[in-house]
Order: sequence, then C-alpha cells, then structure tokens
Amino acid sequence: MELPGIVVTGASGRMGQMLLREVLASDKCRLAAALVRPGNAWAGQDVGVMLGGQPIGTLVTDDAVGAFAAAQGVLDFTTPAASVGYAELAAQARAVHMIGTTGFEAEDIAKLQAATRHCVAIRAGNTSLGVNLLVRLTQKVAEVLDADFDIEIVEAHHRNKVDAPSGTALMLGEAAATGRGVDLDTVSDRGRDGITGARERGHIGFSSVRGGDIVGEHDVIFAANGERIVLRHMATDRAIFARGALKAVLWGQDKAPGAYDMMDVLGL
Repeated sequence: MELPGIVVTGASGRMGQMLLREVLASDKCRLAAALVRPGNAWAGQDVGVMLGGQPIGTLVTDDAVGAFAAAQGVLDFTTPAASVGYAELAAQARAVHMIGTTGFEAEDIAKLQAATRHCVAIRAGNTSLGVNLLVRLTQKVAEVLDADFDIEIVEAHHRNKVDAPSGTALMLGEAAATGRGVDLDTVSDRGRDGITGARERGHIGFSSVRGGDIVGEHDVIFAANGERIVLRHMATDRAIFARGALKAVLWGQDKAPGAYDMMDVLGL
C-alpha cells in the first residue's frame, strides 16, 4: 500500500522547513510536494539542498494545482488568504487539509467551512499536545470557578508574529468562555490602554507580548481576592507543532469529510 503523499505549503518559511523535515523523517508518509508562492527563490530547487543537506531528487514547486492533484494530505501554516485558496484545492483533491494558520476573519472561516463538505479539514490554533491539554484544563477550571475569579490570558511570541492575540490564546479564551457558558465575543477584553475603568465582572482579558525568538508561552490566570491559579504552557522547540500537525494529517486519512480539531485527533 502506497504511503499517503503530503504537500507542505509555505515550504521556505520557518515552519514550512520544520514540516518538511518531519515529513521526510517519517516512515508513515511521503513528501508529495514542497510548495511556495510564484516568484519565491526556492522554486525549482532541490528540497534537500534548500534544507541544507544532500539532494533528494524532489524539486520545490510553485504550481499549487499540480501539487494538490497528487496529494492525500496538506500541511498548511501560511496566511489566511493563502489557506482559503488551498482549502478549495484540498476539497477538489479530497485531501486532508491540516490548517495551522491563524488570524482568520469570519468570512474566511465560512469559506473554510464550505470546503469541508468534500474533504477532511483539521483546523487548530496550536498543534501541540501540551497546549491542547491546557485548553481542556482551562475549560474544566472555568466550569468550576464562578465569576469571582477573573480570567486573564497572557501570551508571548517572537517579534515576527503578525497576529494578536495568538490563535492559541483565542483557543484558550473560547475554552474559558465555554466553561463559563458565555459567548467570548461578548465578554472579551483586548488592548487595554489609558483610563479604561474598572474590570468588568465575568470578562476574559487578553494580553500579548512580542519579542526576540520566543517560540510560544501561554498563561491562563484565574485571579480572585486572596488567591490565583495559573495554568501555563511554554514551548521551547517549534518541532512540537510540526509533529502534532503531521500526526493530525495522518489521523485524518480515513475520516469522513468534515471539520475537525486537535481535540478530535487526540481523543480529548
């Protein structure tokens, strides 16, 4: 039985390169294509050479249609606009679309959802096992503690991250809101500045830190009078996200078309 072929989009980026290495090292799949945007300097070059090693006989491509046509799975950590376009191609190819991209607007989500009628789409703000356990813990703690405990989510990432709050922070916020039985959009506090007034009871606050090469740090703080509970996850190696994403795209190979997340993948 032939191993599933995996396309890595955004192959020249930091995460793309990590994903390429994970796919090439795996004995459960094969690299179908390393995809970059037209005009990218990697196009036409040998994947192995561009990763700093020996040639492997597979050239980087900027032909998205051709890459997807031969794929059973797609690892996609790019931009919202690119991911929406890739969702349509994944649906046409009936390929599992693992989406690690963050920063989507509501209209983007609607387009991604439409593609799930024809393919498996696994969308996750974070593909780390530890983070997804943190998400579940956050929901459980929020279920137990009432609004006497203020909830604040603090996230830190490297200086080049372009969206805030992070997708993971929003996952944690959704988990806390679900635990409390409220709508996150209604109780979310972001970007406090100036004379903001007292904190609203029951609201969920977000703070973002950007600097250096921080891979990813997330704290969920439950603060009441006289006590605090802090749930924390710290990522020190980006490979944890690549390993989780590869696990997800392989998990989806025998699943029915639809929308899934890492909780489904991990059985949480």
